[in-house]
Amino acid sequence: MHSTETKPAFFHGTEDGSFVGNDPARGPWSAEHCHAGPVSGLIVRAAEGEVGPDKMLTRLTVDLLRPLPMAGLRVAAETTRHTKTLATTRVTVHDIEGTLCATASTMHMVRRNLGPVPDAPTEPVKFKDVVDGPFPIGEIRHGLPGFAHYADVKYPEGGNQGAGPKIVWMNTPDILDGETPSPIQALCPLADCGNGISWNAPTTEMGFMNTDLTVQIHREPLPGWFASNSISHWQPNGIGMSQSVLYDTEGPVGTALQTLVLFPPK
Repeated sequence: MHSTETKPAFFHGTEDGSFVGNDPARGPWSAEHCHAGPVSGLIVRAAEGEVGPDKMLTRLTVDLLRPLPMAGLRVAAETTRHTKTLATTRVTVHDIEGTLCATASTMHMVRRNLGPVPDAPTEPVKFKDVVDGPFPIGEIRHGLPGFAHYADVKYPEGGNQGAGPKIVWMNTPDILDGETPSPIQALCPLADCGNGISWNAPTTEMGFMNTDLTVQIHREPLPGWFASNSISHWQPNGIGMSQSVLYDTEGPVGTALQTLVLFPPK
């Protein structure tokens, strides 16, 4: 693991406006392709820049059409609706050769100050009595440094660190060199880890790659450590789903869903 001060960002920008992956962006399945969480952070960055700061991003849906090359990505957002209450965008991610790799849509809502409102009680997930632990996925299918090497990970003391549902706290690098990410950009790398957190069998027995990511946010998270309370459902038809509740150190901030394709090792 690297201290916060020495972690490189997930991406660095180029003069032509594309984003090249640094080591932390590398996913576990291929040395040449990105983890989708950091790319989702780039998508949120583009959408927030398109809509502006007066509205909060409340929903992100990403369809992952092809692997996302470390060599370079171009991200573009366009507004599809903008009213006093809400805005929506469409975001595309192309590789440097112009191939469409991912599409996304976002919703943003205006903030209002209502004062105290009734809310449902929830089981607290607290950032105390936590212990250092390994990255949830133990196997990486290449020999190069990647996402798992640059994510700091903690578990509730006495919590599950094996197969099945679990809670993981994570602190990850910045999205882009020289730039402080917005709170929701910073949450994206963890939000895309639900399947990797809550695997039901190790990757030596079953692969579990997500084909999409949907994040719903009801409160902007505080910067720093985030937690994911995740569970995965796997079916004999080769399809799965992961569900996660996302937290900052003050409480729940949203949810994440992933559709999974299951693939036994060859």
